[in-house]
Amino acid sequence: MKVIASSIRKGNVIEQDGKLYVVVTAENIHPGKGTPVSQIEMRRISDGVKISERFKTTDQVEKATIEERNFTFLYEDADGFHFMNPESYDQVQVPKDVVGTQAAYLQENMTVKLSMHDVVPVAITLPQRVTLEVVETEPVTKGQTASSSYKPAVLSNGVRTGVPAHITVGTRIVVMTEDGSYCERAKD
Repeated sequence: MKVIASSIRKGNVIEQDGKLYVVVTAENIHPGKGTPVSQIEMRRISDGVKISERFKTTDQVEKATIEERNFTFLYEDADGFHFMNPESYDQVQVPKDVVGTQAAYLQENMTVKLSMHDVVPVAITLPQRVTLEVVETEPVTKGQTASSSYKPAVLSNGVRTGVPAHITVGTRIVVMTEDGSYCERAKD
């Protein structure tokens, strides 16, 4: 299906020269003079090679048909990440480069959305927020609780983030999977 280049977003899969590419970043640039362009950085699905393309915003780009389905995360091994379709119980293996940096937030039995082209997984979408435990942080400094400053902390998945001063070791917090930022204290 042909679409204009300015409508391409991160996570879309496009077909170019008979090969499939997943969009890593897409930016529309409107210079003061000249033609507006879309700068698209994409990763070739077959071998993981990254390329950067610049299109006029009105150029036609072939967008591949993608089917999104919910899958349950099972486990990780040397071959990659294994997921199961909760309806058919079919298992699918996703290569490590498709999951990328989001791997740190994967938790057993977590429901994720896999984008599939034919039967090949091309992209993964995690829930917006996950609950993790703080395993290491600085002690509370007396009188510091009123300020809105954040202190460094290490979470149970090994990711470093900033947390408010009142958060201590062992506290369960909710973080955003997109950037690992603190959201709120867990309600459980």
